[in-house]
Amino acid sequence: MIRHIKIELPAKGRGFHLITNYIMENLKDLPSSGILNLFLQHTSAALTINENADPDVRDDLAAFFDRQCPDGTPYFIHTMEGDDDMPAHVKSSVLGVTLTIPIQNGRMAMGIWQGIYLCEFRDVPQHRKLLATLYY
Repeated sequence: MIRHIKIELPAKGRGFHLITNYIMENLKDLPSSGILNLFLQHTSAALTINENADPDVRDDLAAFFDRQCPDGTPYFIHTMEGDDDMPAHVKSSVLGVTLTIPIQNGRMAMGIWQGIYLCEFRDVPQHRKLLATLYY
């Protein structure tokens, strides 16, 4: 069986934002077992799973990606929407827009220190659309 759930994420500015609880609130009645696929329907943001306890992790991830691919990189041609446009696309491609998470006992089978992050690479806050697909 396959079920799709559309989730609109709250608008967030640049940064790594924990969205685990928001996703759980929008995924009621998970099956006892299965697979959850999360697909972010955007090209300038990403999804990742990382430590959910220490807020320094979020800042360090942002600092790393901003240093590796800074806004205003002079050799980028695609700058139609500003200096953060193409760097956002590159960062999205590096991290990716999908996550696959096992479902066990009606819950996402994530480690105790794992959280799901929306990685927002644009300065202007935007609502992001997420398609959750349950396979069970």
